[in-house]
Amino acid sequence: MSDRLQKVLSKWGVASRRGAEQLILDQRVRVNGAIAQLGQKADPEVDCVEVDGKRLSRRDRPQTVYFLMNKPFGIVSTCDDPQGRQTVLDILPESVRRQGVHPVGRLDLASTGALLLTNDGDITFRLTHPRHSQPKTYEVWVEGNPTADVLAQWRQGVLLSGRQTRMAQVTLVCSRRDQTLLKIVLKEGRNRQIRRVAEQLGHPVLSLHRTAIATIQLGSLAAGQYRPLTEKEIRCL
Repeated sequence: MSDRLQKVLSKWGVASRRGAEQLILDQRVRVNGAIAQLGQKADPEVDCVEVDGKRLSRRDRPQTVYFLMNKPFGIVSTCDDPQGRQTVLDILPESVRRQGVHPVGRLDLASTGALLLTNDGDITFRLTHPRHSQPKTYEVWVEGNPTADVLAQWRQGVLLSGRQTRMAQVTLVCSRRDQTLLKIVLKEGRNRQIRRVAEQLGHPVLSLHRTAIATIQLGSLAAGQYRPLTEKEIRCL
């Protein structure tokens, strides 16, 4: 069955849907010998689809897999890094990397915690597209002691780069003399959103740890470790 080429490539574990779009834009994909165009449809069971000169074949199509990782501090949550920094794929065994997994969304270099990895492009699209609003939960230490008014502002949304953030759940967990632990639940994932909002409200982030994605809990998974999702967790996605 024919489908948009970027969706085909993501389903076959070549790249995430956005990564597949970039492959097409870089003219690294051909369909029946011709350079592919973004939005073009193809069926790899019928058409000759090639990426970097290698044809997709049925035996290359991996079984869909889903993993939860506790991303460590200082690791890049991308498939590769032009600066040569260690990525989340670098800390996976070769047997997992061969299945064409990619991270779903991102955690920045200094952030830690729950990160999904899969070769299922449809799931990746569903979890990262703004309209699907999957909640993500964070434990965040910030400088100082935010007042009730500041927390109310954060919950209601603030203007960030000319656009209002969505309402957020922000709960004060505990305070020390010069820092505060917050539990934050977001249904959007703008670039470095928590850090930027915290800075704007006068309470810069000291550490940021994601504890859950939708109903999938990180639990006691150690930093740098990963586990397959359960059937129940996959159904939840």
